[in-house]
Amino acid sequence: MKVLVTGAGGQLGLALVARAPKDTEVIAARSGDLDIADRTAVAALVERERPQLILNAAAYTAVDQAESDAERAKAVNDTGTANLVAAAEAVGARVAHVSTDFVFDGSASVAYTPDAPTAPLGVYGATKLAGEGHLREGDLCVRTAWVYAAQGKNFVRTMLRLMAEREELGVVADQIGSPTSADDLADALWQLALAGESGAFHFTDSGVASWYDFAVAIRDEGARLGLLPGTAARVKPIATSDYPTPAKRPAFSVLDTRKTAIALGGAAPHWRHSLIKVLEQIKTHG
Repeated sequence: MKVLVTGAGGQLGLALVARAPKDTEVIAARSGDLDIADRTAVAALVERERPQLILNAAAYTAVDQAESDAERAKAVNDTGTANLVAAAEAVGARVAHVSTDFVFDGSASVAYTPDAPTAPLGVYGATKLAGEGHLREGDLCVRTAWVYAAQGKNFVRTMLRLMAEREELGVVADQIGSPTSADDLADALWQLALAGESGAFHFTDSGVASWYDFAVAIRDEGARLGLLPGTAARVKPIATSDYPTPAKRPAFSVLDTRKTAIALGGAAPHWRHSLIKVLEQIKTHG
């Protein structure tokens, strides 16, 4: 199968390309190669390559910056998705699209199912939700949360850097979600897409944590693996109100992944197990 992967230079895109099944022919389009907000460029590339599947990992993910750059966030997350769907329609391709927990407002007390009511709190979530609206009946939408990888800009790498530099670090303890390895997400996306699944699915690694819990695990496992000194920063729990940001974040963004687990034949790995694997990759490759 011929597959176009958009956003191929991002942490998820890199994982999708690296973990592509052997019987797939992958066209990897980085953001510098293809701006999905450019309808003409998208149509030309898809018409030339004629993929059978488009895996859309391209997104405007700067949550806080989106509040002051709404036009660009909409161009990528909303219009860009529409462009890909239109181009796919022209060549008879399917689209597998990645979305986010930010389509929910975080007011729930139980995990969000794929059909739960959406209510984004900010520009990022609103533009991602709008992008979902362009998908056709046979397309796939996979929402995820708290994605990180051994490369790129993400919470894990930021924490490792700050913990090596500071004596104490305050991390938000009243936002709850599920850390998700980009490798695990890529594997799930490939399996769901190639199985012909359609509609909305949720995928995260198993288990839940606060950002504080996640940070403590990064410190402890990072120190155990020699990525951090024994004198790594103390991690102090703080409230969201202690760390104001331009964009409001959902306080509870745990996604119900039972539908996905059935489709995949089992639950995802626990987030701490996957964290250790990513930290080992960082230790090996930097």
